Amino acid sequence: MALKAAFISEAPQLGVVKFQSGNSKVVVNLRFEIEKCRKWELCCRLGGLAQRGTTPVGDDKKPTVAGGAESSSVSIDGVQENESKGFLSLLPKPLSATDLSSSPNDGSNVRVAYQGLPGAYSEEAALKAYPNCETVPCDEFEAAFKAVELWIVDKAVLPIENSVGGSIHRNYDLLLRHRLHIVGEVQLQVNHCLLGLPGVRKEELKRVVSHPQAFGQCDKILTKLDVIRVGSPDTAGAAKDVSSKGVRDTGAIASARAAKLYGLDVLAERIQDDEENITRFLILAREPIIAGTDRLYKTSIVFSLEEGPGVLFKALAVFSLRNINLAKIESRPLKQRPLRIVDDSNEGSAKYFDYLFYIDFEASMAEPRAQFALGHLQVSPSYLMDNVLQ
Repeated sequence: MALKAAFISEAPQLGVVKFQSGNSKVVVNLRFEIEKCRKWELCCRLGGLAQRGTTPVGDDKKPTVAGGAESSSVSIDGVQENESKGFLSLLPKPLSATDLSSSPNDGSNVRVAYQGLPGAYSEEAALKAYPNCETVPCDEFEAAFKAVELWIVDKAVLPIENSVGGSIHRNYDLLLRHRLHIVGEVQLQVNHCLLGLPGVRKEELKRVVSHPQAFGQCDKILTKLDVIRVGSPDTAGAAKDVSSKGVRDTGAIASARAAKLYGLDVLAERIQDDEENITRFLILAREPIIAGTDRLYKTSIVFSLEEGPGVLFKALAVFSLRNINLAKIESRPLKQRPLRIVDDSNEGSAKYFDYLFYIDFEASMAEPRAQFALGHLQVSPSYLMDNVLQ
């Protein structure tokens, strides 16, 4: 089994982690910048071991955050939005990449970035994790990553998986491109609402605006209403559009909080096809947390393997042998070399993808069994890495 890449996403010691396995010592330099893949060589400079408590953040277990009040407004230069309607002008404009170089951060309270507009489900997740935080909207996922890197905000809360729609692949890819650490996660039950202008009945609607995923999750009611579906980048943005344009036969699918923020009526609640619709969010920060053994932790890694019979099975076996539970397995094509010809003669026609494998396992890096598992993953009985990054 040949390990081509190892990503470890939050470390007890920032920058370098050492693993001891028998008489073999492996020193891995952890950075978030993918280099050229070579056999027997790490292909990534990645950013630390992702450790976070696995207990979902709930109303009975909320982190204590100093300072700040629950708010959707941000006093950043160039961020305030000019709208003709008074209540809309009080809501912040999402940060874009061009805003990030000039926006100050006074550090007076905890500021949390999320993708979307005020009223987005991501903002609800941020407020669930940090009830007293100042939320900062960003126009895209990458802007939220950059906002943390540039010290504009303290944390970012970004979706990674939905129980109906599956994984958010864009954020998996961005984890490899940015030098951030996973320091927690929060689970949010998504309750879609059908929204309309005040006084409008749902039977009057001819069009409904929302994110494509929301349409897929609310197909039954939309089919019954026989409305035209109009796509939007996010659900809160759809609610804002309906409010600002004032067209009575156009509704939106968004949260109840978005209805309150944008002055809309909730025409129907919990309209999703599946009642249990849960999104899992990652909490990202500049610095890793120091994992302990006081509770169950979750660690995230990513790696790539050379092709061969049973190589993925052998890689995963290092966790099973130590009674470590795997909470999540995700694969993504390795973009540096997505296709490989099957035979070495270069005459074969069959090709297949090389993959990165993302693994979440339930163990703290403070535990010897987790250290030995990662040491075993990099130094197995069948091979020895001869180009270890020092």
